[in-house]
Amino acid sequence: MQPKTESLPGVKCPHCGKAVPWTAASAWRPFCSERCKLIDLGAWASESHRIPGEALPPTDEDERG
Repeated sequence: MQPKTESLPGVKCPHCGKAVPWTAASAWRPFCSERCKLIDLGAWASESHRIPGEALPPTDEDERG
């Protein structure tokens, strides 16, 4: 009798779409590599990625500059 092989849960890398197993061995999960992780971080930092919503009203700190 052969042992039952279960497929590991996985996700697609948000940047390149490569399959990434969801295990402790996948150090950069949900990304496939540090490179894809840093590219995604850069997109958030440059505001290429944004969460839609209404603009916030200015605060006292905004006026002080």
